[in-house]
Amino acid sequence: MPEKQEVIVLVGPMGVGKTTIGKKLAKILSIPFLDTDQIIVKTHGPIDEYFEKNGEPAFRLIEQSALKDAVQAPAVVATGGGAVLSESSRHLLASCTVIYLATDGKHMASRLRKSTRPLLKNGLEDWNRIYEARRSIYKQVADFEIDTSGHSLTETITAIRERLVR
Repeated sequence: MPEKQEVIVLVGPMGVGKTTIGKKLAKILSIPFLDTDQIIVKTHGPIDEYFEKNGEPAFRLIEQSALKDAVQAPAVVATGGGAVLSESSRHLLASCTVIYLATDGKHMASRLRKSTRPLLKNGLEDWNRIYEARRSIYKQVADFEIDTSGHSLTETITAIRERLVR
């Protein structure tokens, strides 16, 4: 397994911007970017369809497998919002630098209006419920937290880079 600082994993609620932030951060750091959701889509098809057909427990197993593959070499890795739920996945994260991207519901409302995510049938209400249930896990696995609420991509990347050099 690579050294901790060589694999940077972004965790946080769905829709917070892990993919957008991860791509930019990876480019700046000159390391590959991987997205566990994209890995899943390549091998299993659309997540919402897989989720509906096979259920959440089956999805969490393939999500864990995608995470295991993603953290094998230096990269910035964006995870799905629920990737931290399994103990096995949390164990994988222990060897990585984990950044928790936090936000609040107020800043998520516009992003969620167009969502087709399987756990968000009731929009912001579902998002808030899921986020509150997972927030303590995100904090537990993270090396540090960055609040993205109301901050631009550039501001968020700057905050991450400042924390990475500490």
